[in-house]
Amino acid sequence: MADRIFAYSSSPHVKNPRTTKHIMIDVCIALAPACIMGIVYFGYMAALLLVVSVLSAVASEFIYLLITGKKFKQIIQGFDYTSCVTGLLFAMSIGVQTPIYVPIIGNAFAIIVVKMIFGGTGKNLVNPAVTGRIFAFISFTSVMASGWVAPSIGAILGGSSINPLTGATVLTDGFATPTVASLSNLDLLLGTGLAGCIGETCKIALLIGGVYLVVRKVISPTVPLIYIAVTGLFTVCLCGFDFAEFLPSILSGGLILGAVFMATDYTTSPNTFVGNIVYAVMLGLITAGLRVSSGKEVVSFAILIMNLIVPLIDKFIIPRPFGYKKAKKGGAN
Repeated sequence: MADRIFAYSSSPHVKNPRTTKHIMIDVCIALAPACIMGIVYFGYMAALLLVVSVLSAVASEFIYLLITGKKFKQIIQGFDYTSCVTGLLFAMSIGVQTPIYVPIIGNAFAIIVVKMIFGGTGKNLVNPAVTGRIFAFISFTSVMASGWVAPSIGAILGGSSINPLTGATVLTDGFATPTVASLSNLDLLLGTGLAGCIGETCKIALLIGGVYLVVRKVISPTVPLIYIAVTGLFTVCLCGFDFAEFLPSILSGGLILGAVFMATDYTTSPNTFVGNIVYAVMLGLITAGLRVSSGKEVVSFAILIMNLIVPLIDKFIIPRPFGYKKAKKGGAN
C-alpha cells in the first residue's frame, strides 16, 4: 500500500468571502430606517447626535490604535466598521435632548475600555454599545433622564391620562402595575406621541431592519423572536394573566432595538443553537421581571447581565462533535 500524505492546517477550514466589514455594512444599512425615522420625528438634533456619536466612536478607535503603535495606513486597511455600528446604536438609545458630550464620552468608554483593551473586534466580553450606554446613564443620570421627549407628530389614536415612556425613562403605570398602556398599540408601533429615544421609537423601522438582516443571513430570527415573546408572556403572567398587556409590553421601551441589534451580537451570544434558546429565554425573563418590579426600562441591563453569563452557557452546553455517534449500552467503545 502506498504511503498516504496527510496535510494538517489550523482552523478555520471553511472559508467565506464575506468579511466582518461586509457584515457591519449590512448592519449599518439595517439601522438606516430607524435612524431616518428618528430624524423625521425629532429633527436636526437627532441627526447631529447620530453624526457626533459615530464620529466619536470611530475617532476613539483610531486614536487608541495610533497610541499603541499602529500606522495610519494599517488602521485604514483594517477598519471594519464595527465602531460605526457601536456609535449608531449608542445614539439610537439616547434622547434627543441629551448633551453632545454624553455620546462622546460614552463612545470613548465603549470603544477603548470595553472593546480595544480586550483585544479589539471579536474579543470583547460584553456588547460595547450596551455597556457604553449603561456607563453614560450611570455617569450622567440627570441629563440622560431629561433627554426623552415625544416626537413632534402627535398620537394617532390618543389614549387616557397614563403616559408610558420608552428608553431608560420611568415605565410606571405601563409595567409596574397591571394596567394597559394608554397609547394605542398602533401608536406604540409607529412611535407617534411616544416619548423615547432617537432610534427605538418607531418599531416598524426597526422591524424592517431586522427582516433585512435575516434575509441577508446576518442574524438568525431565533433569539429576537424568543426574547420578545418571552418578555411579553412573562409580563402577562406577572400582571395577573392579563393578555391585554402583551402588545404594550413588547412595543414599549427598547425591547425590539435590543432584541434585533444588540442581543444578536456574534461575540457576546452563545455558540450553539440550544445555548441561544436558553440565552433568549433568560433575557426575556430578566427583562420582564425587572420591568414589572422596578417600573423602569432595563433592556440594556438585561443584555449586559446575560453577556456575562454567556461563557457559562457555552461551558455547559457543548456542541456535539461532527460525526459523533452515541455508543450503545453493552457495546464496544
